[in-house]
Amino acid sequence: MAQKKTYPPSAETSPPSPAVPPPPGTRVWFDAVLYPHRSLSPRGFVILMSLVALVSFSVGAFFFLRGAWPVFGFMGLDVLLIYGAFKLNYRSGNCVEQVRLAGDELLVRRIDHKGSEQSWSFNPYWVNVNLQYRAQDAATFREKHILVTSHGRGLFIGTFLTQQERREVLGELKKALRAYKTAPVAERLVSSGAGLS
Repeated sequence: MAQKKTYPPSAETSPPSPAVPPPPGTRVWFDAVLYPHRSLSPRGFVILMSLVALVSFSVGAFFFLRGAWPVFGFMGLDVLLIYGAFKLNYRSGNCVEQVRLAGDELLVRRIDHKGSEQSWSFNPYWVNVNLQYRAQDAATFREKHILVTSHGRGLFIGTFLTQQERREVLGELKKALRAYKTAPVAERLVSSGAGLS
């Protein structure tokens, strides 16, 4: 059975994965949960906001004591705006993608920051995965993203990952697809611990 991987690896300290387990006895070839990278930890956020509030309060108090009392209010407003911007950024970071090659399907499950879920299912025998430019990035040739294609349908996955993480996920997924396609049919669907009935 394939070991579940988390990308980026630091996301292992994130909230529990909303990943759905495969049916019992199903062979899992690839299983990954993808999270957006968050460089600022919750503890770091508290420290940063404390420093911003301290500096803003100090500057505001300086101007207040000099008679420019409206500046004090604007300094407080700055702190609130910075706090709000970080909270919006963290909320958008609550999205997650699950990519699983198990049984006879490649399942991609995406949960956005609002909690709404979408899922796509592909026949893994016909799936092709590559790094491609998205339409909005094609003119600038900024970054390539993982594109899963099959029968004229395409889906970009892991768009929030770094380029290095995308390459790692792509390499692991290609390796799993290659193993799946070259395995005997009976081994594709059933895990090694379950027998055929």
